[in-house]
Amino acid sequence: QVQLVESGGGLVQPGGSLRLSCAASGSIFSITAMGWYRQRPGNQRELVATITTGGIANYADSVKGRFTISIDTAKNTVDLQMNSLKPEDTAVYYCNLVRLPGAYFWGQGTQVSVSS
Repeated sequence: QVQLVESGGGLVQPGGSLRLSCAASGSIFSITAMGWYRQRPGNQRELVATITTGGIANYADSVKGRFTISIDTAKNTVDLQMNSLKPEDTAVYYCNLVRLPGAYFWGQGTQVSVSS
């Protein structure tokens, strides 16, 4: 099995920054990508950003230019730097790992709240 442990969530004022981190452990072989998804109140889980082990990143339009995803394949970690946060970024953020042959794994989630 795969364990994903997230950290870095919290409360921040609009315009502020937070950095989320996720560490993977367990049966972490044949990883193809890691990423972050979020679930806002009353909404379905949605993609925020993903990155392949080769470093190719993909972002939701709503976070482009504000969020940056990075991966450390040696440490099996993925980080999400979130700048210029908005109240609509308030959500539970989930770490995701994709392993061949197409298995998805999820962290327990970390709350991000953006409010003045």
